[in-house]
Amino acid sequence: VMRRNPFGMDICCRKGSRSPLQELYNPTQVSLSNTAILHQIRRDQVTDTCRANSVSSRKRRVLTPNDLKHLVVDEDHEMIYCYVPKVACTNWKRVMMVLTGRGKYSDPMEIPANEAHISSNLKTLNQYSIPEINHRLKNYMKFLFVREPFERLVSAYRNKFTQKYNTSFHKRYGTKIVRRQRKNATQEALRKGDDVKFEEFVAYLIDPHTQREEPFNEHWQTVYSLCHPCHIHYDLIGKYETLEEDSNYILQLAGVGNYLKFPTYAKSTRTTDEMTTEFFQNISSLHQTQLYEVYKLDFLMFNYSVPSYLKLE
Repeated sequence: VMRRNPFGMDICCRKGSRSPLQELYNPTQVSLSNTAILHQIRRDQVTDTCRANSVSSRKRRVLTPNDLKHLVVDEDHEMIYCYVPKVACTNWKRVMMVLTGRGKYSDPMEIPANEAHISSNLKTLNQYSIPEINHRLKNYMKFLFVREPFERLVSAYRNKFTQKYNTSFHKRYGTKIVRRQRKNATQEALRKGDDVKFEEFVAYLIDPHTQREEPFNEHWQTVYSLCHPCHIHYDLIGKYETLEEDSNYILQLAGVGNYLKFPTYAKSTRTTDEMTTEFFQNISSLHQTQLYEVYKLDFLMFNYSVPSYLKLE
């Protein structure tokens, strides 16, 4: 049951070729149309969740430019990508640099990871005027990638708090977490903040004081708050679990699938479901319940079931 393109036919497209948005809603290839149905189901899930939770999600009707700093714009292919840290965002930023680099880069994996995260290398939606923003939101194909929320959270914890090289995170967040969550912390722990336990991290996240103090860091912020899916209509919702297929489908829609493939490499250190289960072993059922409440909209919106290892109260 393919819906008609919600934007009617006023899609401006590149000279002599169809825009990704046209290709998505009116596919010319059969192989693309089967996948289009899957993405329609994912879109409907988001719409239904937003509607069902409208009381909490409609509080802020108007998005500010600050809300749009995660939306990377590709003018040449008329696409907008909302990046979510810990969901293959380094590789997607590399791909966006290839797409927008006008020939400067051809192989995403030749771009060093730290270069992909330099903000000036990609243009984000908040850098445009209001009319330009509205035009792009209406006419460009918008997509994001999501991941099982607690797996993403454990991945963020492992990356930011267990790696010795992440001293800026230890100083910025680790010291604060140790100070607030650890009784009888040593002076060294208070100074370095480099030995935060997962239980302490969880306690910090569910502490109402944390949310009042400042927004979550983007690495553990909810997708719902980073990409505003109840305010911005995403045409495609890719999943970490089907990363390759979803990514290459997007590149096909953009008309670059023949010469650009999403980089794949098996990372042995990747956070898995089993690993996540282990991390949650020592979290009390009360804290598990409170943490689930924080990420509940992400679970519902992107159709992730409540993990079997949770002991919810």
